[in-house]
Amino acid sequence: MPYKRTIEKARSEKRAGKSASTQAGEFIREEIRKIRHGKHGARSPQQAIAIGLSEARRAGVDLPPPKRGKKSTRRSAKYAHDVGQGRRQAHRRPRVSRAVARVLQQEPRNAASHRALARHASKAAARRSPSARSASARKAARTKGAATRSKAAQKAARTRARRAR
Repeated sequence: MPYKRTIEKARSEKRAGKSASTQAGEFIREEIRKIRHGKHGARSPQQAIAIGLSEARRAGVDLPPPKRGKKSTRRSAKYAHDVGQGRRQAHRRPRVSRAVARVLQQEPRNAASHRALARHASKAAARRSPSARSASARKAARTKGAATRSKAAQKAARTRARRAR
């Protein structure tokens, strides 16, 4: 169940004309906060994000289900979206809720760590557009002088050496 504050923030973003994914971001942030505070865990950052998106859909954020992905995921997202849009009644299932809560309780808390989320974000950026990444790297190189580029290269070499150990 999302906090009232989260729903209010999402609604204010909707009034401000922000996109559905921006509104859903509030719910994802809340989910990450819950994991960090130890309310429950998650197997991966992706799972934490998925839980947040589901909460957002059920709370009424007009976020359509994904076009691609597993059939069960798409169906679940469609049901959550329909509940949020008032096209479907949410059926309370206490036994299922307790089972899910118990399972999430046993998952690790480090899925919402800064490091895990950063790793997830960098992988997502690389998947989206590898060419845009190199273009931004070229622009960064143009704006820096030789000394700064050299220093950055030395730092990169140190990082690679440290990770190779």
